[in-house]
Amino acid sequence: MTIEAAGLVEEIRRSDRVGLVDKVIKKKRCRRKVVRIRLRRSPQVQVDHHPTTLQKLFRSCRNVFKGPGTVPSPTDVRKLCRILDVMKPEDVGLSKDLQFFKPRSYEVEGTPRVTSATIYKCENFELCIFFLPATAVIPLHNHPEMTVFSKLLLGTMHIKAYDWVDPLDSDYMTSPSKSRLAKLKADATFMAPCDTSVLYPMSGGNIHEFTAITPCAVLDVIGPPYSKDDGRDCSHYRDTPFDASLYDEEFRKIIDNVRGGRYAWLEEIEIPEESEMDGIEYKGPQVFDSMA
Repeated sequence: MTIEAAGLVEEIRRSDRVGLVDKVIKKKRCRRKVVRIRLRRSPQVQVDHHPTTLQKLFRSCRNVFKGPGTVPSPTDVRKLCRILDVMKPEDVGLSKDLQFFKPRSYEVEGTPRVTSATIYKCENFELCIFFLPATAVIPLHNHPEMTVFSKLLLGTMHIKAYDWVDPLDSDYMTSPSKSRLAKLKADATFMAPCDTSVLYPMSGGNIHEFTAITPCAVLDVIGPPYSKDDGRDCSHYRDTPFDASLYDEEFRKIIDNVRGGRYAWLEEIEIPEESEMDGIEYKGPQVFDSMA
C-alpha cells in the first residue's frame, strides 16, 4: 500500500480542482510542470481486532469532535496528539523514497500547485493530506470556529501563524484600511518528524501560512470542516509589519499590555491564485466506519 509519485502516472481530474474552501476562480496560469500522484488502494479492513494507527486516529476523532460550536477538551487534545505524534508516513501509504519527495534536477516554472487527498470527511471532522512540492505555498488563511491538528509527515516547511489581538469592535485594533492587528505566534522552520501543532478558534495561530522548503506531506485533522453554508468560509490575508512608532502613546500602551511580541496588520484579500489545489482520490490505507 504505497503512493507512487511524480513521473506520476495518474492524471488528476480537473473537475477535482478546488481551493481551500471549494472556491473556484478562473485565472491565467503560466506553463508549469504538473505534479501527479497516484495512490494505490489497500484492501478494506472489515475486522477491527488489531486496528491500524490511522484507524485509532479515526476512532478517537469520532469521540473527540462533538460538532460545530464545540472545542475539544485539553484531555481530548492530548489524546489526539499522542496518536498523531507517533504517526509515520507509512501509516497513510507514504515513504520518503517516493520520487515525489526526492530533489529535482530541473526547476518548475511558476509556483508549484498543492495537491490534497481526503481520507475521511463528515459533518464533525475531516482527515486529509496536503502534498506540497518544494517552494509551494498555502497562503495565509484562517480557520473560523475550527480546531486543527497538523502533523508534518515528510519534508521541511516554514510556518507563519497569527492570532487576532482584540475583538472586531475595537477601534484601536483596526487600521484605516480595515486591516486588523494580529500577534505573530509562529515564524519558524519545521522538519519532519516533529510534534503535532494545534490551533484553536481564537488561539494557537488560527491564521497561518505554509511554505514548503523541500517536498512535504502534511496530515491535517480539522474539526469541524470548512462549510460556507454554516458560516465557516475561508478568508485569505496579506500581512504588513506593524510599526509602533507610527502610533500615539495610548495605542502603544495597549500593545504593551499584550505582553510584547511581534505584530502585523492583516488585510483580507481575494483568493490568491496559489490557493487553488489539485484534488486526488485517497487510496492509501483505509478507515473502517462502523457507523456507516
